[in-house]
Amino acid sequence: MLRIAIQAKGRLNEKTMALLADAGISASVGSRSLIAHAKGFPVDLLLLRDDDIPQAVAMGTADLGIVGLNEVEEKGVDVHRIIPLGFGGCRLSLAVPREADYKGLEWFNGCRIATSYPAILSRFLKEKEISAEIHTITG
Repeated sequence: MLRIAIQAKGRLNEKTMALLADAGISASVGSRSLIAHAKGFPVDLLLLRDDDIPQAVAMGTADLGIVGLNEVEEKGVDVHRIIPLGFGGCRLSLAVPREADYKGLEWFNGCRIATSYPAILSRFLKEKEISAEIHTITG
């Protein structure tokens, strides 16, 4: 039985389900399901939060995962990227107040920055030699 971890709901779920359908794999997914069994294939879909998918693959709970590279980078787990699927892209954006006299990244020196991706942001700031206080937020 092949176990594929996918996002339970959200933007990646819709694209992933369409991709699987194009491959002939379909499964009935209830709104509160954790596992969906594919029809006609030895495949189980593990329906997880996107930030849990890299760890599920790294630990062997899932054989494969479909998730954004940002989640893999943030978790820092050792998984093999097989192929980019062409959806789910993202970028790191830093916001400043409209009235700020922003002249470049140096503006963030000494600032507090809230993010859902503290590891990625920390690496970025270190690479750019910017010293800022990072606060982790979720949701």
